[in-house]
Amino acid sequence: MRVEKVILSFLVAICWGSTNPLIKLGSEGLDKVSEKYPDGGFKKWLAELKYLFTKWQYVLPLLLNLSGSVVYYYTLGKSDMSLAVPITNSLTFIFSLLTGLCLGEKIGGKDAWLGMGLVVAGVAICVTGN
Repeated sequence: MRVEKVILSFLVAICWGSTNPLIKLGSEGLDKVSEKYPDGGFKKWLAELKYLFTKWQYVLPLLLNLSGSVVYYYTLGKSDMSLAVPITNSLTFIFSLLTGLCLGEKIGGKDAWLGMGLVVAGVAICVTGN
């Protein structure tokens, strides 16, 4: 896998991973909107959409996340899928954990750190092996 493809996979992982906790944070309060419509249905769905898409704290990370998807599909067209997919998805996990940590979330102790180390080691093996 060439360097530019690895960099693109890293960029996608950063876009996806760093925005996942931000999207979660931006959607806080959605449950209060949903409680107003206990029967569900179309009105509930519209109210939820209105709530989410009028909050920049939700929309901005979502747009960044979706731009990562565009880069991902471009990368898949130019890369070996057997490397691009696991590298991107595993690094997304790490960037989600690190962003969540920066936002004050608990990441699960020593096991999470061990898991991140193993993921980095696996990605390094994949990249250097090609």
